[in-house]
Amino acid sequence: MLNVISLGAGVQSSVMALMAARGELEPTVDACIFADTGGEPESVYSFLSYLEEELPFPVYRVKHKEGLTKAIENSVETGSRIGNPPLYTNNNGEIGILSRVCTTEYKINPIKKKVREMFGLKRGQRVKEEMRCSQWIGISLDEMTRMRVSKDKWMDFRYPLVEKKMRRGDCLEWMKKNGYPEPPRSACVYCPYHDDTAWRKIKMKDKEGWDEAIRIDRLIRGGISNSTSKLYLHQSGTPLEDVDFSNDIDRGQLSFLDECDGYCGV
Repeated sequence: MLNVISLGAGVQSSVMALMAARGELEPTVDACIFADTGGEPESVYSFLSYLEEELPFPVYRVKHKEGLTKAIENSVETGSRIGNPPLYTNNNGEIGILSRVCTTEYKINPIKKKVREMFGLKRGQRVKEEMRCSQWIGISLDEMTRMRVSKDKWMDFRYPLVEKKMRRGDCLEWMKKNGYPEPPRSACVYCPYHDDTAWRKIKMKDKEGWDEAIRIDRLIRGGISNSTSKLYLHQSGTPLEDVDFSNDIDRGQLSFLDECDGYCGV
């Protein structure tokens, strides 16, 4: 019986791993597995290194071939197959989206491959009946709609943060209370599922990540192997660098704090 944590090095999965390390979650964890797409922000890789020093159990970094970033580059250059991200299409103003395969190919499958390796199985060998794995996933109470049931008979999904009735805010409070630094957000810098708030944060606070997102957005414009349409990272079907992510404060409007005379709490 194996107990493994699916570690993204973001808020929820990091809290789950550290709680397990402190004995606040049982049973004992055998390992954490970080599936590397090659597209995470540098802050995630830095925090992952921090966790590797903090955690008493091994942290395995796994990757499908050369990762998603390299797969995108190869697909654009040579037309090679890719487990594509949910990229947006724009055909004369009609916005569409490609089916998402990247999560399965670059996250889920590499983790399962590593678990099979931990079982001592070679390629092609079937999982024996007595082999079981409990995969702990860092979904919090406010994300319950993301919970799923494993399709593999030998693997069960477990959601310890839901069991503890912890929301994302509770996770941040737990980190602060126990003297840990706040983890970054874990997601590819060029993930098409970013909303405008996330894109704005990357643009304002992560120049390296923003430059990489712009590079990928330009790169995919002519299509990839699974689509000859013009492709975009932003849901508007517009080049990312042309999207206006400014908010009211950026445009010079007063915020609530600017207008407050200081007597609200008296």
